[in-house]
Amino acid sequence: MLRELSIRNFAIIEELDLVFEPGLTIFTGETGAGKSIILDALSAVLGGKVDDSLVRRGAERASVEAVFELDGELAEAIEALLEPEGLNEEQGSLVLSREIRAEGRSIARVNGRAAAASLQAELGALLVDLHGQSEHLSLLRERHHLELLDRYAHNEEALSAWRGAYQSYRALQAELKALRELQADAEARLDLLRFQVQEIEAAKLKEGEEEELRLEGKRLANAESLHSLSSEALNCLDEGQPDAPAASDLLGQASHALSQIAAIDPSLGGLAERVEASLAGLQDAGYELRQYLERIEFNPRRLDQIEERLELIKQLKRKYGGEIGRVIAHLEHNKAELDKVEHSEERINELETALIDAEGGLITAGQVLSQRRKDAAQKLAAAIEAQLEALSMRKARFMVALGTESAANGLKVDGQELSFDANGWDKAAFMVETNPGEGYKPLVKVASGGETSRLMLALKQALAAADRIPTLVFDEIDQGIGGRVGMVVGEMLWRLAQRHQVMCVTHLPQMAAFADQHYKVSKALHGERTTTELRNLTDEERLQELAAMSGPLGAGTLHSATEIATIVKEIKGKISA
Repeated sequence: MLRELSIRNFAIIEELDLVFEPGLTIFTGETGAGKSIILDALSAVLGGKVDDSLVRRGAERASVEAVFELDGELAEAIEALLEPEGLNEEQGSLVLSREIRAEGRSIARVNGRAAAASLQAELGALLVDLHGQSEHLSLLRERHHLELLDRYAHNEEALSAWRGAYQSYRALQAELKALRELQADAEARLDLLRFQVQEIEAAKLKEGEEEELRLEGKRLANAESLHSLSSEALNCLDEGQPDAPAASDLLGQASHALSQIAAIDPSLGGLAERVEASLAGLQDAGYELRQYLERIEFNPRRLDQIEERLELIKQLKRKYGGEIGRVIAHLEHNKAELDKVEHSEERINELETALIDAEGGLITAGQVLSQRRKDAAQKLAAAIEAQLEALSMRKARFMVALGTESAANGLKVDGQELSFDANGWDKAAFMVETNPGEGYKPLVKVASGGETSRLMLALKQALAAADRIPTLVFDEIDQGIGGRVGMVVGEMLWRLAQRHQVMCVTHLPQMAAFADQHYKVSKALHGERTTTELRNLTDEERLQELAAMSGPLGAGTLHSATEIATIVKEIKGKISA
């Protein structure tokens, strides 16, 4: 729901900070006081069209900021839009703002960060329906009508059964299509697959083999140098030269001398131990070096084998993936595909049988879903016409037009090939006839103004449980209706406000009396500048405002306002009970 709305330098509004409560909020005031400007500001922050004419004269910029509270499915839907943009902030709330520069440029922000106006509009469409400004009327969007009908009919189970059958059917279709395409060029493909499998399997590749071969080849190619250098090192360490003793002999002499010194002067005991340890390490090194020398191999034939093996690996890598791991993966993939091709005829027969069964199940699920929609369409039409009659639109008729579309290779239902998707084969459109003889027209073709707002109110009332948009705003809804119908409309709005946050601009005291929160809009002159002001009325002030709306203020109008308030209180009590 909308919790806060802050407006700065917008048209004749200099500065407004509004806090909204759940339930029904009413705006009243004289014509031209700025009631519609508040809704224009709300439209702007919901991603509506703006221009520099909205900037208060003399100001550099206008700004609007709205704070929304989120929960449940709405919070999940908003999060799904914000996550890809990296705009998620505090859980459970959302801040939208719009800045309009005097030179004409505007900046949209989501949670304080610049964002595309299109994203702001997409978010706004989930948060608020502005009735009276057609770009925000969700019920005018035909693509939503089938979804609303399903929610009205509580078709969750039937729709889930259809979608499960649909997914299974499409999966079988996709597998069958791929297998038939595979079978179409099976002969050429089989020869290629067999050749590749045989070529890779014959190589018997192993992960890490290439590095091991390179190291072994390097040792074989440098065997003579390795032998010479190892012999030289061994002579120096352990065997000695004709003209020089070995390092181990010299270190042994030093160790013996230090041991004798330590026996006389214990302070050199640690040094003697370290030299003795070094001698042991030198002797170990000599032992390891001698073993290494014995392993050095002079084998030109083995070197040729390694080079041939490395060249084979290089060729396979170049053909099948650049790495041994990818070559092995390619082998496994080809083996699986080869098995599929060789057994394709058998699998195609299985799939064709399964597809026939799946198609039967899909048609059954679709017929159940379609019949539920037909039944719900009639009930919804009757419910909305009853609402329209109460709203003095007795001659108006409403219809949910359900139909189908033909499609080549579609789903065969009752001798027809129908287009279908994850929502079934039905197409739905809400249609209305406001005057007898004009014929049914799509909602978007209905004349604007109070007639449209009343139609939307009737729809919203009938679809209250199905509609997910939390905040509904109605403007000009009281055009062309009197006090008696105004009482009916007020009651409808208040009932609707039990499920949604509802805001309404009205001139009728009968409607205003149902408010849970009542703002009076007025104009004030500060110096030579006119500005719009709002006041959140107390109970006593509300009674005075109702009286003023009823006619010239006096004892009679105050009594009339009191009667209206009393009647409304009784109606609310009955509804709540």
